Amino acid sequence: MRTVGHLQHWLTGQGSSICVAEFVPETHPIRQWSDTFPWQEWVEAVEASFARRFPTQSHRGRPAISVRVLLALELLKAETQSSDAQICARLRTDFAVMYACGIQEVAVDQSQEHFVQPEALSQFRAKFDEALLSQLLQIQSTDAIAHGFVRPSHLMTDTFPSEQGSQRVNDAATLYKAKKNSSRSSKPLQRRRKKRP
Repeated sequence: MRTVGHLQHWLTGQGSSICVAEFVPETHPIRQWSDTFPWQEWVEAVEASFARRFPTQSHRGRPAISVRVLLALELLKAETQSSDAQICARLRTDFAVMYACGIQEVAVDQSQEHFVQPEALSQFRAKFDEALLSQLLQIQSTDAIAHGFVRPSHLMTDTFPSEQGSQRVNDAATLYKAKKNSSRSSKPLQRRRKKRP
């Protein structure tokens, strides 16, 4: 009977809620990614695009799932290489995924925003067009530059060390010279062999 009492707030929606952030360490990669992502700008861009291209006919029925939740699920699905069903299942049990979706407290209530069917995610994805994707990419790039995560200039990296005395350069030069010398020395032998018969 005690177990049922502890689970009552999950089963009936009553009782104290669980704070999601308390269960996700600050060093968790999903939390770090979520804290640096321009969610507000992305949500506003998606809502504006959808309102213009897909005007709602009726406001009756179940409340719509938050755009923030669907956006986070779509991005995490690609990052974790999950299926719609797998990422939606993780939303019910994984506090890090809930955190990324902007869900601050969890208790089974009427909104049930931490329950998303795979079909809803698929329908959400189908509404994206090239213009919206370009706009979202521009928002993310601008935000990353503004926060200093990336520099506007291209980075040039030298994959091979060019300093004098570098072991890789010396090894590469030695190998190149050895191949060159062996190819030169093998050609006269082939010519000599042809002349003898």
